[in-house]
Amino acid sequence: MNEYLDKALDLGIDVGKMIVGAILLWIIGRMVIRMITRMTNKMLTQRLDATVARYLGSALEILLNILLVIAVLSVFGVETTTFAGLIAAGGVAIGMAWSGLLSNFAAGVFLLVLRPFKVGDFVTVGGQTGTVTDIGMFVTALDTLDNIRVFVGNGKVLGDVIHNFSTNPYRRVDMVAQLNHDADVDKAIEILKNAVAALPHVEKEPAPDVHIVEFNLAGPKLCVRPYTNNEHYWDVYFATNKTIRAELGKAGFSVPEEHLHIKQTAA
Repeated sequence: MNEYLDKALDLGIDVGKMIVGAILLWIIGRMVIRMITRMTNKMLTQRLDATVARYLGSALEILLNILLVIAVLSVFGVETTTFAGLIAAGGVAIGMAWSGLLSNFAAGVFLLVLRPFKVGDFVTVGGQTGTVTDIGMFVTALDTLDNIRVFVGNGKVLGDVIHNFSTNPYRRVDMVAQLNHDADVDKAIEILKNAVAALPHVEKEPAPDVHIVEFNLAGPKLCVRPYTNNEHYWDVYFATNKTIRAELGKAGFSVPEEHLHIKQTAA
């Protein structure tokens, strides 16, 4: 009986040592990982783009945590080769079940390589429009115009058309001005060109475009197209609308009306 008690006691001591060792290893390992990732992120941020730095930092942290788990399991006597085999088998199973997630990861890598946009750019990706706040390993985060944070899978981002409004130094604001049939078109064009060009944040070069774009039942319709930088797009958009109404009204242009003539023929 004493022999069994001694064996149980020895086993308990051994298991206790392994548990304590594993806990200490985990605590120390987590502290070391945090220190390494913090130093690495600081170094990468100084030398690389913020997006690339975050991406590489996240990948490094995941890798170090996997190595730490393997080290903790080895304390309990789990063979690392066996564990590697389990990881490989599990990886195949997870890969088949989470093919979409892996495709998002692969797309995230290509986004970093191709760099169609960066954090801070105003874009339309995957059917969503907003300012890029983060390009993660699996998703890209945007803040929309109505201040909603949306997350788009990187696979969808890369697999769809990407509109980057921040790449070029300026963009065009497309507005219209409806005139009456009897309106002096040349005068209206001259008034709008001068008025819109004088608005704040409107580019001098290229100058605003004002042309007849179509004719409808109310009369000729003008396109009014100033150019501005992305930061002041909506300021110029609303200011142009207001200017069209104010300047044409001040110049005496009548409100456009659609005229419909009905002729009744004898039966």
